[in-house]
Amino acid sequence: MNFTYNRVVVVGGGAAGFFTAIVLADLKKDVEVIILEKTMQPLAKVKISGGGRCNVTHDCYDPQTLSMNYPRGSDVLRKAFYTFQPKDMIQWLQDRGVEIKIEHDGRIFPKSNTSSTIIECFLKQAKDLNVKVQLHSEVQQLQKLEDGWRVQTKDQGSIDCDYLVLATGGLKKSYELFTQLGHTLIEPVPSLFTFNIKDERLDDLSGVSVSNAKLSIEGASFSSQGPLLITHWGVSGPGVLRLSAFAARYLHDSDYDATLCVNWAPQYAEHEVRESLLSLKKENSAKPIAYTPAFGIPKNLWKKLLEFCHIFEDKLWAHLSKQELHQLVQVIVKSQFKIQGKSTNKDEFVTCGGVSWKEVDHKTMESKVCKGLFFVGEVLDSDGVTGGFNFQNAWTTAWIAAHAIGDS
Repeated sequence: MNFTYNRVVVVGGGAAGFFTAIVLADLKKDVEVIILEKTMQPLAKVKISGGGRCNVTHDCYDPQTLSMNYPRGSDVLRKAFYTFQPKDMIQWLQDRGVEIKIEHDGRIFPKSNTSSTIIECFLKQAKDLNVKVQLHSEVQQLQKLEDGWRVQTKDQGSIDCDYLVLATGGLKKSYELFTQLGHTLIEPVPSLFTFNIKDERLDDLSGVSVSNAKLSIEGASFSSQGPLLITHWGVSGPGVLRLSAFAARYLHDSDYDATLCVNWAPQYAEHEVRESLLSLKKENSAKPIAYTPAFGIPKNLWKKLLEFCHIFEDKLWAHLSKQELHQLVQVIVKSQFKIQGKSTNKDEFVTCGGVSWKEVDHKTMESKVCKGLFFVGEVLDSDGVTGGFNFQNAWTTAWIAAHAIGDS
């Protein structure tokens, strides 16, 4: 298709939408690029991400390994990462004066430690490249024309364009825009959430963290390993968030009523846990069990686990019975907690679901149903775990779509 209107419209002023517009405008300086954002605050999710620091991507540069952090869309993104991946985004930012830093867990932030650095960079690029950002422009209808598209907004009339990019994120209302055009919607459900748990073993432990725990869902194949944080409502932390992402649909279908299994010493096999406890019993026979925690388990949590086994604070290691030892081993390798609902991870909200990948050309992000229509970011049925992976999905799909349009 030739450029009839010399115009491309991007619906959605978030991370994926802005990056698509900027990259495209840089490629095709003679084409008018317009971003339509329904709110008065573009890049709102960028602002709050990473606790206001903006976790732009992750320190993982192998496409195969990188793709394993996406519960949905991993096969498509693995191939896409050969085109544009974290090292490319880092270079793009550095070329525009944004210094980055890599934290010990692989998360990457602007060196300034504030999301405003990324927002200011994007806004400056948009201004320098003459990208038009129209705020308070809610899109109500999309119409396919013979030579392009007509975008009908609520308060600012209609706009005709050659190509149309949907970067509307995981908002349910926006799904009507593409389902009315014949696209299939994969039902959106929450991903990346914490677990609500009411259990006396967790009472008065809010703020206690375990650096490495193995987590799984009883009766299902989902599992994860990583830091766990006990909160006043249940449990959180990277390990929990990763598990919630991979088990998102399973937990949704079970109405978030499931059993969480926690192994507090995942670096040891069960027989090794038993042998370690026997060694502790021999070496500390005259000491109270409660004051000699094992496997790096925090002291307050250790006491709670002992209480659950009816091993009280003044009991000595020498007096630990075989039955009590067996029960303690089981509690360490498989504590079970009843999940009773979920809570949003801070102010961040991620969904799985969206446009079916079967209806999108993986090499261009163009619709197979409607030519000239492109999808980028979270509107697609792909989502990542916490750690900068969802932003990388946005950058990669946006880059591919922008280049596909620019090369047309």
